[in-house]
Amino acid sequence: MMSGRPGRAPLRFLPDEARSLPPPKLTDPRLVYVGFLGYCSGLIDNAIRRRPVVAAGLHRQLLYVTSFVFIGYYLLKRQDYMYALRDRDMFSYVKSHPEDFPEKGSRTHVPSACPDLLFFCVLLQ
Repeated sequence: MMSGRPGRAPLRFLPDEARSLPPPKLTDPRLVYVGFLGYCSGLIDNAIRRRPVVAAGLHRQLLYVTSFVFIGYYLLKRQDYMYALRDRDMFSYVKSHPEDFPEKGSRTHVPSACPDLLFFCVLLQ
């Protein structure tokens, strides 16, 4: 039974090929957003347990932020790896089937919406 891509190893979150990709930046907006979600989950945890929402358990909020950023970092690495695989497959398909993807010619025409400009260009010649 074949499921998924050929040669794919099951239960591997990040294969060794993913090491060749550049790591996500720590200031990536998606990573900052995941860290903010961790902070909000710490606040919600305080609210559910009827503690002072912002002031109680700052160490717990920091733990939530750190763990969410750590998990989000590896999720972003996996997402970048999956996009890189898709791009590699797509470009190899385009390269192996050039008849399906003809090169577009250069556009050197004057737009027809400006007849005065066309008349002026003819006068200059």
